[in-house]
Amino acid sequence: MATVLMVDDSRTSRKMLRAVLERGGFEIIGEATNGEEGYLKYKELKPDVVTLDITMPVVDGVEALKMIKALDGNSKVIMVTAAGQKNKMIDCIKAGANEFLTKPFDQQEILDVITKLV
Repeated sequence: MATVLMVDDSRTSRKMLRAVLERGGFEIIGEATNGEEGYLKYKELKPDVVTLDITMPVVDGVEALKMIKALDGNSKVIMVTAAGQKNKMIDCIKAGANEFLTKPFDQQEILDVITKLV
């Protein structure tokens, strides 16, 4: 069973994502509400996959992605985007994002993307 770290400042988004992933057989080993906390939890927990929101306080998703990739070049990071964030998506691709998910979430797409990465 693959382990997942969810990083998103929206409690509702984390709750919805958790429900989908747990039904799909994934283990949520941690949650964080901003990019700095997400980076620290990544270092501590070493998950198989990270879901990382782009727009967050303290450290945004793009910077957190860069920090995680600098720590572990083999990390699997899925960026979670809202509509209209095309410029940020380009930054994420350059920084090494493995995949993208768009809010609102499509349950099957989430499971397919994570399964493909692990």
